[in-house]
Amino acid sequence: MKKTSLVVCGFVFLFLTADRMQAQSYAGAGAKIEPTMLIDKPTAGMLKRANYSISSNFYQRGGVLVGIAVGIIDQFSIGVSYGGTEIVGPNKIEMNPSPGVSAKLRLFDETVLMPAIAFGFDSQGKEPYLKADTLKRFTIKSPGIYVAGSKNYAFMGNLSFHGGLNLSMETTDGDKDMNVFVGAEKTLGNDISLLAEFDLAINDNNSAVGEGRGYLNLGLRWSWGKGLIIGLDLKNVTKNQRNIHVGNRTLQIDYVGSF
Repeated sequence: MKKTSLVVCGFVFLFLTADRMQAQSYAGAGAKIEPTMLIDKPTAGMLKRANYSISSNFYQRGGVLVGIAVGIIDQFSIGVSYGGTEIVGPNKIEMNPSPGVSAKLRLFDETVLMPAIAFGFDSQGKEPYLKADTLKRFTIKSPGIYVAGSKNYAFMGNLSFHGGLNLSMETTDGDKDMNVFVGAEKTLGNDISLLAEFDLAINDNNSAVGEGRGYLNLGLRWSWGKGLIIGLDLKNVTKNQRNIHVGNRTLQIDYVGSF
């Protein structure tokens, strides 16, 4: 419980002091920062030097995941995240076994013909952590080691396409395959972006959790100004897990800015 209190206090402090810094946005055609993530999967987008993002994700079983990422130089950023389930609600809080860490390096910038390419590592999975002896993994596996590519086009605002390969370190379920993911973002005006991603979940198709249909996720990001972005996601539309009727609904609240 002491660990939980320290995490909460730290992120409250960051939000309270954020208005002293310069607000940014990654949603809509007016975005000043590249989106570094679609919904669950990374893009080749980067936080430039002195840019930062504070994120909070609210999911099933009273789950909350908070994180902060900082651009060290234009081509390199790092981040850390931590969370757990039953944080919202009356039940006993169950924190994740360890914080997630991430690092991303931009290998190639986007050109007229070529996409931007980034190489990274991210140990943070999504949704509740599964503690069964044969699993010990997140419901949605962490990306682990990945390569991601992103290409943007001017089409009634911005239209961008993303894709990549990843090799998760979460292999206690016996599935050690390399994975593939693709996605897209379309801006609607200056403040709104629509997102879609498809995780083939090749590394989660042995019936331990996934059903072999992959994960189709849909999302919306809306910039409310002063660095605040609100997101709504409908995940697992393909019903790749048991007990999914329509999709998994989650809420994302982010703050992005620069020092």
